[in-house]
Amino acid sequence: MKVELSSPVSYQLIIGDELVNMNDLIGKNISLQYSGEINCIACGRKTNKSYGQGHCYPCFRDLASCDMCIMKPETCHYDAGTCREPEWGEQHCMQAHYVYLANSSGVKVGITRGTQIPTRWIDQGAGQALPIFNVATRLQSGLLEVELKNHVSDRTDWRKMLKGDPEPIDLAEVRDRLVAESSAVIEELKQRFGNDAIEFLPDAEQVEIQYPVENYPEKIKSFNFDKQEKIEGVLLGIKGQYLILDTGVLNIRKFSGYNIALSVS
Repeated sequence: MKVELSSPVSYQLIIGDELVNMNDLIGKNISLQYSGEINCIACGRKTNKSYGQGHCYPCFRDLASCDMCIMKPETCHYDAGTCREPEWGEQHCMQAHYVYLANSSGVKVGITRGTQIPTRWIDQGAGQALPIFNVATRLQSGLLEVELKNHVSDRTDWRKMLKGDPEPIDLAEVRDRLVAESSAVIEELKQRFGNDAIEFLPDAEQVEIQYPVENYPEKIKSFNFDKQEKIEGVLLGIKGQYLILDTGVLNIRKFSGYNIALSVS
């Protein structure tokens, strides 16, 4: 889903060439029917199985955007000359990244390109977010994240995130504690890459995010189009990349490339 930071977040579901305003459907009964066909989100070819959230196997195998270093940026191997697509690496990895704190199911550390703020935070269902470092490359952001996650989680408990709004946290206070605890490693990274490559952001403002949710579910039941071709229920809200229905929840991003028909009653 396409997202826009507003109060609450605005969501549009991409179905073919159409954009559906999902906020307008909250409180209504919706039905999502899977046709059984999947088209690779990279090359468009039909695939019997989705790899890496919407890719055919050849694209999953060959594209730099599907490499393991995307999940583990500290393993970026662009400088070693082994990037699957060097031009893609220059556009996406050899660019400024932010290391941030977010509060979705509790405090977590994460990284993202500047162009993905605040989209990344919204996709994770964060209620609060705070950028803490601006660095020159994805590799540097990954190395910082590795150090910081020794002191705070780097994961979101999606079930907890979908059960309600998180307790408010002073992320600036958490930031200052983490920076103090990691000062030796931060200094080592500055010496390795240069002071200008790693910029601390003490004056960054904390971002508050509200989601269009009327009611949160007491129990989490997750839908899967690979097991159930038709999913329907009253749309109670949207958070992260999840549709929250009175019958269960659906991770839309997981089924990128699936041919789906939406109907409203």
